[in-house]
Amino acid sequence: MSRQQTSKCRILADQSGATIVEFGLVSTVFVTTLLGFLDLGHSLYMQSVLQGAVQKSARDATLESGKSEAQQSQIDATVRERVEHLAANSSVTFSRRYFRDFTKAAQATAEPFQDINNNGRCDDDEPFQDNNHNTIWDRDGGDNGQGGAKDNVVYTVQITYPRLFPMARLIGMSEMATVEARTVLGNQPFGEQGSYGSPTVGHCP
Repeated sequence: MSRQQTSKCRILADQSGATIVEFGLVSTVFVTTLLGFLDLGHSLYMQSVLQGAVQKSARDATLESGKSEAQQSQIDATVRERVEHLAANSSVTFSRRYFRDFTKAAQATAEPFQDINNNGRCDDDEPFQDNNHNTIWDRDGGDNGQGGAKDNVVYTVQITYPRLFPMARLIGMSEMATVEARTVLGNQPFGEQGSYGSPTVGHCP
């Protein structure tokens, strides 16, 4: 065997540096997966912090003064401050839906309607049972706002923030993450509870 052939055989048999090549092939997938898990963990942490802030706000809102707009604004501001500490450039939205009793608040059952066109939606002037007399078909059966004495309120907070790591773009997901927390709270009996009276008939848009 000639010297040239021997050199070729040595080059073909030489495996030095193979580990670097293998690591280069595997590292991209490994790092992407790792950052994905870290991003998921951060989202779960945000969910936990948000739920804790909402629960504390729920306790504050059950005070007699929780019915006033000033107190509600203060509660919202407290939640906003806690979550914005953890996620810069985030947006926070709040909603309150009140019900006459806790069971209806927990179940969030839609007002009955006649699905004439069998599409599962309340539309095309279909008649519905307007239990709270607001002339609108309510998917959860509630009404907007804090309500009055003895009413039960579903307090919902939603936060949208930039993801911790820019991995979402690699798999076609949004660069923004959204988490939501809600709780049911009861207004104190500082007066007589309101009532809707007998249901009326409304028409879907």
